[in-house]
Amino acid sequence: MGVDNVFIALEVALAVGVISINLLVCATVYLHRELRTLTNYLIACLALADLSVGALAVPCSILLSLDLTVSFYGCLLLACFPLMTTQFSVFVLLAIAINTHLKIRQPSRYSILVTKKRVTVAISLCWISALIVGFTPAMGWNSLDTSVTSAPNFTFLAARSILRDRISLLGFFPQPFKDARPANHSWTTIGPCSFRGVISFNYMVYFMFFCCTLVPLSAMLGIYTDSFRIVRRYFNNQQFRSAKRSEIQTAKTLFLMVGLFCFCWLPLNVVNSLVYFCPACSLPPWLANLVVILSHLNSLINPMVYALRKKDFGSALKAVFVRHVLCAAKYKSCISRSKVGPAFHVTSP
Repeated sequence: MGVDNVFIALEVALAVGVISINLLVCATVYLHRELRTLTNYLIACLALADLSVGALAVPCSILLSLDLTVSFYGCLLLACFPLMTTQFSVFVLLAIAINTHLKIRQPSRYSILVTKKRVTVAISLCWISALIVGFTPAMGWNSLDTSVTSAPNFTFLAARSILRDRISLLGFFPQPFKDARPANHSWTTIGPCSFRGVISFNYMVYFMFFCCTLVPLSAMLGIYTDSFRIVRRYFNNQQFRSAKRSEIQTAKTLFLMVGLFCFCWLPLNVVNSLVYFCPACSLPPWLANLVVILSHLNSLINPMVYALRKKDFGSALKAVFVRHVLCAAKYKSCISRSKVGPAFHVTSP
């Protein structure tokens, strides 16, 4: 079995696992009212982001690995979906960090500062920001010039005219191209479709990595560092220790999730930076596939970490799995006979 076949098989297995476990997380929060806290609501949003990785990013990654012959903007659309889902995960992790910090630093004002309406607005802003960042290549910051150079049969003016018309409809984006409109708008094929063939590496390195990944991750590191500093300052206070034990445990769990995100996603960005700054460096094909699989693996790890570290959430997750998956697959009547019950006690607000 070749390297590409192994990559596709692992990606398919990852997609199934990611979709299944994150659907289970969303169903658990929906079915158990006692788990519908603001923190778990944010965790459910992170599970939704991971679910989009399994449902959109992984299939697009597989299609990009097949070297299909499609139009430039069709290939560009496939490449933008993984960027969008990744960026949404980063923004949601930042929102979770801010929520945890407020819970520890401003306990008396937390219920005033953090409301369901404000959290909903914050998640909506995360989605909008992720869409803008992820689809920036479709707005003009891509490698179209390079692709046209390597594929002279591509109708360059037609493709740019189509993109110009679509962007101008957005209203607040300027028209990036001013060439004359050709008579025939044709989406002529350009050859094999690949991520590196349509995405500009200066966009990936300077914008996606340095600005949209390292800056939020640095902010998260500072937020959690300040949270743990507050905990350490008042650690000898018995009243504070008993009142904040659950928040401290939650902060440690979420900090671990941020660390795992860095472990899974930084290798891919480092490889992209190496390719950009050292064009003469030759990397083995399996390395690129490995870092892509590692980045997608993060969407499978997140719900497992939270379920293992939060006993009430883990118990509810197990209950939903036994009642609504195992029992439904065997006997419908066993749902009522299941001995696994939901978690009725939640320690964190």
